[in-house]
Order: sequence, then structure tokens, then C-alpha cells
Amino acid sequence: MDTHISLAFWAALEWSNLFYAFFGTFVGIAVGAMPGLSSVMGLTIVLPFTFTIAGTGGFFMLLGVFCGAIYGGSITAILINTPGTANSAATCLDGYPMAKRGEAGRALSISTLASTVGGLFSAFLLLWTSPLLAKIATNFASPEYFALAVFGLSIVARVSSDSILKSLISAAFGLFLATVGLDLFSGHPRFTFGTIYLMGGIAMVPLLIGMYAFAQGLTTAEESGRGVTPPSQHKITGIFPRWEDIKAISGAMLRSSIIGSIIGAIPGTGGDIASWVAYNEAKRWSKHPEKFGTGVPEGIAAPESGNNAVSGGALIPLLTLGIPGDSGTAVMLGAFMMHGIVPGPLLFRDHTIEVYTIIFGLFIANIFMCFLGYAGLRLFAKIPNIPMPTLLPIVFIFCFIGAFALNNNIDDIYFMIVAGVVGYALIKIGFSAPPLILGLILGNIMENNLTRSLVLSNGSLAIFFTRPISCILMFIALSTLVVPSIRFAVKLLLRNPPATGAS
Repeated sequence: MDTHISLAFWAALEWSNLFYAFFGTFVGIAVGAMPGLSSVMGLTIVLPFTFTIAGTGGFFMLLGVFCGAIYGGSITAILINTPGTANSAATCLDGYPMAKRGEAGRALSISTLASTVGGLFSAFLLLWTSPLLAKIATNFASPEYFALAVFGLSIVARVSSDSILKSLISAAFGLFLATVGLDLFSGHPRFTFGTIYLMGGIAMVPLLIGMYAFAQGLTTAEESGRGVTPPSQHKITGIFPRWEDIKAISGAMLRSSIIGSIIGAIPGTGGDIASWVAYNEAKRWSKHPEKFGTGVPEGIAAPESGNNAVSGGALIPLLTLGIPGDSGTAVMLGAFMMHGIVPGPLLFRDHTIEVYTIIFGLFIANIFMCFLGYAGLRLFAKIPNIPMPTLLPIVFIFCFIGAFALNNNIDDIYFMIVAGVVGYALIKIGFSAPPLILGLILGNIMENNLTRSLVLSNGSLAIFFTRPISCILMFIALSTLVVPSIRFAVKLLLRNPPATGAS
């Protein structure tokens, strides 16, 4: 194992991997700093281009975008009180007031340091815990894999929308899309409508680009017509943190890094949850909680170290169990599978060097994020001034190029446009895209392992409840869906108690 780690370390330091990590981080920060764009949108735009990159370079680029976009969202949160991504919403509370005092450079420097600390902390946790969890999970068989897929899908569907019912409908539609194409066991075509294009199943890359990037672009185009965001006029000075600020935020950074890593490792959560929890804990532990919201350093450091720690935490369930921790790692799950690498317990056995190289890539991406954050702070601070009429056509062009580049098939562009229109409609009626995408990705895993389990048990569903691990996972998945419904029913009863007879 030590030999594998050593080989992976030196493989991660190859100049090509360093270049792709650097480029991906630069793109990620730029995307994160553009209001209306998201880390998932950046990942889906970059994803098709990774298939032309040999080795692990493509994953390094994705990791760079993943880490950079989370940090980049803090730039607009601080400068114009508009979080570039949902992960940086809590940063607005103290970042913008500090910038209004003429200390925009100080606020951005604290954000950069806290983001780096959170990202590196979670990378160390990923390196330490993933092999241990993978060893435990190597005892999984088909029933456990099926139960694990149900567990991951249920949690992501629960937290991805305000409505449990809408999340379940979206996830069910994703499961239906997973059945399109040839049945692997019988060889019969299903829901192909006589077209050769659908014989191989739903094209993942055009779907991801359409549902996330193209749909979000349509939404942003609609919203930009309602009002124009005022450009940032802040003068950036003092881009390196002060020593007194470092001492003041050290406790908050460590505490928030732990919180973010733990929350990120729970499937279905994300950086937005981690940032708010970290902010609230920093305020609770502070000796001057009344100053939060007026521009205190801890109010910036806590949410930024918390949401950036999610990056490594979310990769823990992805690499060890094949369950994405958030919507960003859901895109990375699709990237792994399309590159021929199936995340899960066997990943550390069958692709040992590759997986450790990718883990070291997370360290490199966070280091580049720190370097670019300080070196290019004045450049990135100008990104929010780019007008939407200039930015959106560039986004749409990349969507078309990305959809076409993988297979050089014009039908992929048509499918991407259809998926984008559907994704836009889902956004307008309050449905979430992540459950649909997860339903599609996990649907094949669920179907194949369900079939194998039923063959082993002669058609008995009891096999999922007689094996301890699968039984526990199924129980947790069922509880995740049922308990919120019970709570909602209880709230309705308490709000509207049944009428009683007159005494």
C-alpha cells in the first residue's frame, strides 16, 4: 500500500496533471465569481473536454473546477452582496459590511485563507478515512449494493427540494430514464421508439449539460432582464491577511473545517448547509456574538472554511460507496463511470494508484486555489462587472460545443436542447434536477443488483431484510422518506386540531 501511495504521489506531480489542475481551478474561480453560474454548471461545461485527456488529467481539471467554484462564490458575496453560488450565501452577512467599510481586500484575503484551510483539512480527512471505509465495504454483495443505491437516492431526493413529493417524482422520472435502451439481461430494447440513438440508453453528457448548464443559462437570461446588478466599485488593497486576523479566525476555521467535512460526508447535504451551520457555530462560540453581521473576520472565515471542507467530505462516500455527497459529486460520479472507473468499495482494490492520485489531486487543487486567490484577486474581482448579454452567449456556445465534442453527433446537441428546456421547466415549477440525475445514474446500479439478488434468492425479496447491512440501509432509506412525512402531518394536526364537541 505504501508503494501505491508513493507512486500515486509522484503521478499527481506530473506536469500535465499540474497544468490541468491549475487550469480547472482558474476556470472554477471564474465561474464561481459569476452570479447566476454554479459549480455544477462549470463541471458540466468542462466535463466533455476531459474525455480527450489521457490518464487522470481530466479528473484533476474537474477537481480544480469543483474547488475553485466554491471559493469563487465568495468574491461576489463580499463585493456586491450577491453570492456567486449558494454555498457563499452566509458569507454575505459579514463579507459585504466589511467591504462597505473600505476593507474589501481584507475580507477577500480572509476568505481565501479560510477556503484553503477548509479544503486542505477535508483532503487530509479523505486520504485517511477512505481506505478504511473501503475495506469495510468490500464485503458488500448485490443486495448491499441495491440497498446502498436506494439509500443514496432517498437522501439526495429528500434534501434537494422543498417538497418531498416533487423530489420523489423527479427521482422516479430519473429511474424511468435509466430503463431506456437495451436490457442487459434479455437484450430487448426498451422505450427506444425505434431510434438507434436511444439503443445505448440516455446520453449522460448532453443530459447533464442540458439539465444544469443550458437550463440555468435560460433561467439567468430571464432573470437578467428584470434588473441589472450594479458593478463593484470597491478598491482592492491589502490582499494578504493580517496576523491579528489569522489569530482571530484560527479557532473558527478549525471548527468549521470539521463541521464542513462531516456534513459533506453525509450523502445529500452540501456546502450551503455546511456554511450556515458553521456560521451559526462560530457565532455561538464567539465572545462577541452581537458583532456578527457587522463585518467581523470570524463571520467570513467560518462559512468559507465550512463550505470548502465539503469538497473532500463529499468525495468520501463517492469514492468508497459510489454515493455522491452533493450535486457536484453527482456530476463527478457520471464522469468516473464514463471514464470506465466505477466508484465503490472495489475502487481501492482495482484502481489503487488512480484513486490515490485523484486524492492527491484534491490537495493540489486547493493549493492552486490559494495561489490563484492571492495572485489574481484583483482580476477575479472584476468578473462581476461582466454584463450578462456578453456572458450568456459564451455559456451557450460552450454548451453546444460540449454536447457535440464527445461523439461528434448532431443528435447530442438536439438532445441537450430538449434536456435544457425540460430542466428550465422543472426549475420554474419547483422541481429539482439532482434527484433526476441521481435516479438516472443509480438506476442502472439498482436494476442490475436487484436482478442479481432476486436470482440468488429465487425471487424472494426477503434477501434484502435478512442480511444485516442491506437491512439497515433499507431501514434508513425508508425512515428518510417516512419520518419527514410524519412530521409534516403532525404539524398540520397541531396547527388545525380536530374540532371537539361542545361541552
